[in-house]
Amino acid sequence: MPNKFTPHFEATDSMADLVRADYNILPLLSRFSIPLGFGNDTIGEICSKNDIDADTFLLIANFTLSNGIDHSIVTPVAALGIVDFLHNSHDYFISYKFPHIRSNLLNALDANHSDINPAIIAYFDDYVNQVKLHFEYEETTVFPYIRRLLSGEKSDYKIDIFRKNHDEIGEKLSDLKNVILKYYTTSKPNLMYDVLVDIFNCEDDLDQHNDIENDILVPLIESFEKSDKK
Repeated sequence: MPNKFTPHFEATDSMADLVRADYNILPLLSRFSIPLGFGNDTIGEICSKNDIDADTFLLIANFTLSNGIDHSIVTPVAALGIVDFLHNSHDYFISYKFPHIRSNLLNALDANHSDINPAIIAYFDDYVNQVKLHFEYEETTVFPYIRRLLSGEKSDYKIDIFRKNHDEIGEKLSDLKNVILKYYTTSKPNLMYDVLVDIFNCEDDLDQHNDIENDILVPLIESFEKSDKK
């Protein structure tokens, strides 16, 4: 079976065409705070209307579609835009996605498993708390450092500290998914299948979040650190 062609989008392309290419791009639009109803406007026009750096948007959008990076548009402006995007992503997971999954999970639990249901919810809550700590470190240490670096301030912190200690945050969620898949019998399969779809999507979303940090942000900041030494 031939590989699916992955298009590369530019500012002159239609935003609707971008969404049609892969509907999984929709959460990305949400995190850039791009409202629906973009008609036939181009990506560049919509970014301009919403005070978004188009190069930053295209960098992340094309990476999301293909895992490829256009290094020609990686600039300090893009770096700040990536930090803002990641900050919005944190808010998306904590304020919306995790509560949404938890609510649906509670509705899907079968009363016949009253012995193990509390353990499942506790496991999920513990996972969310771990992710919050992960995000809090980035919000209080990594992102402020990047903003200071790009404004010309000196610091003893280096992005390599973050890189070496950057844990994958999707693994425990994957464990919960596998437990439900393999061992949880239920009289409400439709509800639980919906929860599993949410968990699969969230797991992929978190992996992509990590990839943006590891494959775009960290190398970008390392390059600024090196140029700052010259």
